[in-house]
Amino acid sequence: MTTPAGAAGGRPGDPGGAAPPAPPVRVLGVRHHGPGSARALAAALEDYRPDCVLVEGPADADDLLTWVGAPGMEPPVALLAWKTDEPSVASFWPLAVFSPEWQALRWAAAHGVEAHFMDLPSRHVLAEQAEEGEKKDDGAESPGPAAGEPAAADGAPAPAAPPRTDPVAELARLAGYADPEAWWEDAVELRLDGDPFEPLAEAIGLLRETAPETDERTLRREAHMRKVLRAARRRGHERIAVVCGAWHAPALRGRPPAVKADNALLAGMPRVKTQLTWVPWTHQRLAAATGYGAGVTSPGWYHHLFTAPDEPVVRWLTFVARSLREHDLPASSAHVIEAARLAEALAALRGRPMPGLDEVGEATWSVLCEGSTARAELVTREVVVGQTLGAVPDGVPMVPLDADMRATAKRLRLAFSASARSLVLDLRKPTDLARSHLLRRLAIVGVDWGSPRQVSGTGTFKEGWELVWRPELAVDVVAAASWGTTVASAAGHALMERTDTLPAVTGAVEEALDAGLTDALPGLLRALDERAAGESDITHLLASIPALARTQRYGDVRATDTAGLAAVTRAVLARACAGLPAAAGGAGREAAEALRRAVDGVQDVIALLGEEAEERWRECLLATLRARALPGLLAGRITRILLDGEGLTPEDVAGRMSRTLSPGSDPADQAAWVEGFLAGDALLIIEDRRILRLLDEWVRRIDDRAFVDALPSLRRALGSWSKASRRALARRLAQGEQADTTDPTGDDEEEEMLAFAAPVLATVGTILGGGR
Repeated sequence: MTTPAGAAGGRPGDPGGAAPPAPPVRVLGVRHHGPGSARALAAALEDYRPDCVLVEGPADADDLLTWVGAPGMEPPVALLAWKTDEPSVASFWPLAVFSPEWQALRWAAAHGVEAHFMDLPSRHVLAEQAEEGEKKDDGAESPGPAAGEPAAADGAPAPAAPPRTDPVAELARLAGYADPEAWWEDAVELRLDGDPFEPLAEAIGLLRETAPETDERTLRREAHMRKVLRAARRRGHERIAVVCGAWHAPALRGRPPAVKADNALLAGMPRVKTQLTWVPWTHQRLAAATGYGAGVTSPGWYHHLFTAPDEPVVRWLTFVARSLREHDLPASSAHVIEAARLAEALAALRGRPMPGLDEVGEATWSVLCEGSTARAELVTREVVVGQTLGAVPDGVPMVPLDADMRATAKRLRLAFSASARSLVLDLRKPTDLARSHLLRRLAIVGVDWGSPRQVSGTGTFKEGWELVWRPELAVDVVAAASWGTTVASAAGHALMERTDTLPAVTGAVEEALDAGLTDALPGLLRALDERAAGESDITHLLASIPALARTQRYGDVRATDTAGLAAVTRAVLARACAGLPAAAGGAGREAAEALRRAVDGVQDVIALLGEEAEERWRECLLATLRARALPGLLAGRITRILLDGEGLTPEDVAGRMSRTLSPGSDPADQAAWVEGFLAGDALLIIEDRRILRLLDEWVRRIDDRAFVDALPSLRRALGSWSKASRRALARRLAQGEQADTTDPTGDDEEEEMLAFAAPVLATVGTILGGGR
């Protein structure tokens, strides 16, 4: 006769037969991602020696369990499931080395024991997400975040769940603790031995009797777990270990509900076609505030608690000290000793069995970090959270695009890492050029492994990147697989979908040249030619020119043939120049602002197109200045561009400015003209006394109301100037005021001149926003 399911029992063959026979099922309720639970579970499995292990997780992932014990499988890892026809609908089930579920699976693999997942299959989980139109994040299950709960790929918040009794909070209250987490840590996580499963399951069972579970999804999950458990027993297993969240343990112990009742709960559930695989995970992602944060704020500390064989506090503080020293911060053995003493003293004062993270954290901040918040943040980022990135074996099922990406990265010696890594590429070197192509192609399909960074020095052959591999990028790779089986083909097809407007297609051409996608260029150039021929929007034509102009330099830097672009670029510029005067005349404020930005963009790159293009552009701007009803913003900006490029003489500009800022003109139009004129580099304006005098006379002449109305325009223009330019303007104004009233010798002190010109500087200070 066996004892009731879930009760403790001895092992067969014990001497004298003193121990009662083992139960056919032992339910081990755990805190997901809890090192104390994982340690106790490993000991319980060694003692119980089951012939079947059932673990909370998607039941349709059983085929992937063969990889758990494979060489190269290093947690943290996660099961990834995605909807086959809509890969962006995806979920993760993460596991760390200190996750009880991982320890159960590793134990089963090491002992050749049959193992299965037992939670709702991913086909039902993702069907619910698709039906609701949003991705869920159901990672807040009591008494801790569940490895068996899926994590939405995009971090969307879960829908509000019905209220449920928090078992940890209730048990902590009964134990006299105000902080539920402190109670759980003392009772379970900081325990180095003992078996907490039976008392915990009984206590939560009593709570569930007083506050029965009513959430339909939880009830369906538990019905499916019992279904898998019944199937395991029918297969003849005699010693079954069930590893699940502690809240579910009472539902799987003792006499189960009728099969008919469970089948009714599971009937009619929606389903979709899904695929699953293993992907690397990170400690940072376990601690993330969004997506599947898993509720683990300190995965580095939890990993340490599980893996440290003895003296966890001293070993931890030594680890912290080593991290500080790696950043050239002082941290001696004396610091470690004093910090350990302080942590032990704090734990004793608070009545804790041993120092927890709060105590070692306070000791670290006070002693090792010497009260420095910046050092404490460094420790939190690198040690408490940790920067561990898991790994999966090469043979794990993956989409062809993922395989190609990883093979290419391996060939180019680019390692996937959770820690930020700076990379400076020399595009004259074949390997660095290939690395740039890979990172840019991945960015095109939405896999942002690398972020561009500025690099020092001149020239276009240097390129800076920062590489950080985030686990959720695995979903982006799956989603991008719909475009192609290789990174190059996927990027090319993705660019071909960006041809709805002329600026979009010119941007796609530029990206293709950047990424070395020569196979995609013919199709993009055909689309470009068609769009350019049919485009009537002058703003679109102008906006497309910068990308086309920048491509002209790639033939030298990236060894790419760009000759086919030259004719298209010339044609687009000609059409834009022909239409700009008519489009600018009478344009409203928003249209004028859009045209101003487009004109600035062309002006920035026109030198790349050669002298003939520069001359055509200069003539276009002069013709635009003659347009009827030209908005002040455009007139001022074009006047300034022509002044800088010697298309107008300073005398011409002074005359135009004098007429524009004459008393008979509308102050609002004058302010817009000044805004356009002052935008850009300040050097020529600061050095031209006539222009400064005209501007100063205008500011002095307009009345207070007009000045207040003009102030936003002036501040927008001058706000783009550097601080040094503003100071140079103030100094030039001071010198100008001094020159009008005295005979400066050049030996006067700067402060005397600034004091003398106080009224002028007050006005400038108002324009600039309260200071020089």
